[in-house]
Amino acid sequence: MTTLTRKRCLHLVTALLLGATLTLHSGCLVLAAGAGAGTVAFIRGELESTLSAKYDPAVRASERALDQLKFARISTKTDALVTVLVARTADDKRIEIKVSTVGEGVTKVQIRVGIFGDEALSLRILERIKAAL
Repeated sequence: MTTLTRKRCLHLVTALLLGATLTLHSGCLVLAAGAGAGTVAFIRGELESTLSAKYDPAVRASERALDQLKFARISTKTDALVTVLVARTADDKRIEIKVSTVGEGVTKVQIRVGIFGDEALSLRILERIKAAL
């Protein structure tokens, strides 16, 4: 298989997966940007972003973001591939940040605030995480 054919197959598979994902998620897709690192989407109350950052720095940036926003950290569960940070706001909203490794130098960050999600606060947390990288 030539390199050009391989690239076309990869683009086709990516487009099909993206189409299938959007079809299966009938929830609210508020914002999305391109494919690959730097994408952001708010779906069914959860903000998801793919960052161009290694796993450990992304975890530390997420911890710093919670500290800078003065949220009370409740728990941290971590292994080599996934870290889940749980915190609470002053008005007792639960915040969960899940950082997972996607590949070399790419991580996925998922943020949920409360039961139904809070897009504005989730975006604010994400911006703090990006600033801390």
